[in-house]
Amino acid sequence: MLLPSISVVIPALNEERNIPHVLDRIPKDIHQVILVDGESTDNTVEAARNARPDVFVVKQTRRGKGNALACGFEAATGDIIVMLDADGSADPDEMPRFVEALVAGADFAKGTRFALGGGSGDITRLRRLGNDGLTGVFNLCYGRRYSDLCYGYNVFWRYCLPVLGLDATASAPPGGGKLWGDGFEVETLIHVRIAKAGLKVAEVPSYEYPRLHGVSNLNATRDGLRVVRTMLAERRGGGTAPALVRAQSSAAVAPRRQEPSPVVSRRRKEPASAVAPLTRPDRLATEEESVL
Repeated sequence: MLLPSISVVIPALNEERNIPHVLDRIPKDIHQVILVDGESTDNTVEAARNARPDVFVVKQTRRGKGNALACGFEAATGDIIVMLDADGSADPDEMPRFVEALVAGADFAKGTRFALGGGSGDITRLRRLGNDGLTGVFNLCYGRRYSDLCYGYNVFWRYCLPVLGLDATASAPPGGGKLWGDGFEVETLIHVRIAKAGLKVAEVPSYEYPRLHGVSNLNATRDGLRVVRTMLAERRGGGTAPALVRAQSSAAVAPRRQEPSPVVSRRRKEPASAVAPLTRPDRLATEEESVL
């Protein structure tokens, strides 16, 4: 039985202190580890290469997490693509769970902190309330029953990339701005386009750890409004999904058995209890043009 190859895509900006821990936790026999550097001003790239000499470093073509992911996806060669944050909040040891969901028939596996076996040591009450509200709006707009919209641990078959419609090669707008999907809205945009394409999505319980070092760039109010704007703008934009060509071997693959990394990790908390195509436009919209 064939084993699916896995590409791990890690967007990073000034994560010198965190990236060695993240890379040390990724199994050594993984097919490909891609670090997308957002012009870090510290030693993120050097620290990554010291921790994992086989890491493949890609430079962003524009600014923002969305562009970083687009660049990483373009470089990925594995059957399966893993989206992994560079701050240490996501556990690479959970990857086999996501892969098993794909092998069982899902096109896309999204992490959830709010199912049995998941949890968070980082989310605040305000962010939790906001996430619940945003998840409810998403489910209402797109006919899904997700339990956690605003979580970035996602794993999917590479054949899904045409549905996502992310462009890594277009030039930045004048003045160095962002194109639509270049910022933190990218994760919501991905979920919207996956839903509009009617793909099969499995939610996988996952535990979110606090960032190891440094301060997060997330802002609950600003980013919550960005999520709402993305859902509504994509809904207003309409469009149909491109034809999806699934990998011929996907029904025959089995998850690669991955032994836990021998590197000593921080002590884990017990997981929290469960809480009861787009057609491509002729010209890519800028972030400002997509504001409702």
